[in-house]
Amino acid sequence: MTPERPAMADPELLERFAAVRSLSVALAAPLSPEDQTVQSMPDASPTKWHLAHTTWFFETFVLKPYAPAYELFNAHFGYLFNSYYDGAGERHPREQRGLVSRPGIVDVAAYRRHVDTWLTEFLECRIPAEIGAVVELGLHHEQQHQELLLMDIHHVLGHPAVRASYGPLPWESSGAGPTGWREFEGAIVEIGHQGSGFAFDNEGPRHRALLEPFEIATGLVTNAEYLAFVEDGGYDEPRLWMSEGFALLGQEGWRTPMSWVDGGGTLLEHTLEGLVSLDPAAPVQHVSWFEADAFARWAGARLPTEAEWEAAAPEPGAPESSGWFGAVWQWTQSPYVAYPGFVPDTGAIGEYNGKFMVNQMVLRGSSVATPPDHARRTYRNFFPTSARWVFAGLRLARDT
Repeated sequence: MTPERPAMADPELLERFAAVRSLSVALAAPLSPEDQTVQSMPDASPTKWHLAHTTWFFETFVLKPYAPAYELFNAHFGYLFNSYYDGAGERHPREQRGLVSRPGIVDVAAYRRHVDTWLTEFLECRIPAEIGAVVELGLHHEQQHQELLLMDIHHVLGHPAVRASYGPLPWESSGAGPTGWREFEGAIVEIGHQGSGFAFDNEGPRHRALLEPFEIATGLVTNAEYLAFVEDGGYDEPRLWMSEGFALLGQEGWRTPMSWVDGGGTLLEHTLEGLVSLDPAAPVQHVSWFEADAFARWAGARLPTEAEWEAAAPEPGAPESSGWFGAVWQWTQSPYVAYPGFVPDTGAIGEYNGKFMVNQMVLRGSSVATPPDHARRTYRNFFPTSARWVFAGLRLARDT
């Protein structure tokens, strides 16, 4: 399929492409070449890998199939920067991404410019709607990796031998939100994406869910509240924990959230802006699902289901949305599974979400590291129960 010239089909898409691609470069700008090459654990990736992988996505799923004249920047990059798309070919092992010293950041920057030049010219053509949809998917995919870039570099710079500051973000955290509870009657509600606007395939189809009467906290659990759990011996009480989680405490030595640091009698927290005094009013973050679940049980409550969360949440940007979006992702008690009637896309792009619907839990909302225009009420984030480097916290729910 070859796009026709010269009419521009969607100037807004072209503008958005430039803005998203520029933001990735800006987020990497505070980092040295050494910072951008480090892989601090198997689940994290080097900054330069994120910059290259998001470029590979556009090259592989837009330019190669739809732009016949496109010239590959480097044929080996397909192997180095494929993430998990088996249908797109072989790939370098995830846990060894930090061993790839070459290409360096200069070559990765040249790769981005090469693809951006081709794709910008491509988008100036009159492209069919189905190609535009793949470009839009690629932009939201890149926004996901912008957050992953920040998560991963926070983990790198938080190593005890480093404890360095990344610097301020272009936007601010929304904070924990107001304290209190909101009550909901039992009802059959509809959840999931519906209508116009972008959504990932796992956000639909829209379907009905039965909710029993419940209450949900209007604010997030704070550092002060979580500290009370720690000081009350919450990490020592097996009755609060799932068996696998309690075993992890012993194996990994968890005693506090991942970002907390003992400052010699004073509690500190490692944030993107470096070591700071622990703010009692800030939402607790960098806790696993096991820790969130144990805290909720200690507090005489539970984690909300994702249907309860979506039914209660305001729209992003609404006056009452503080804490719901832009602070921390919030663990739910819902396993990450397909909605009724879900059918993944065909081809390699169909591997985007569907094949991960096992052994993971859903998080809702968005975090301080999420680009603000990337948040939605229906967004379903997902991670394993042990993940702690995510900007994740919790809000409580309880039955009524």
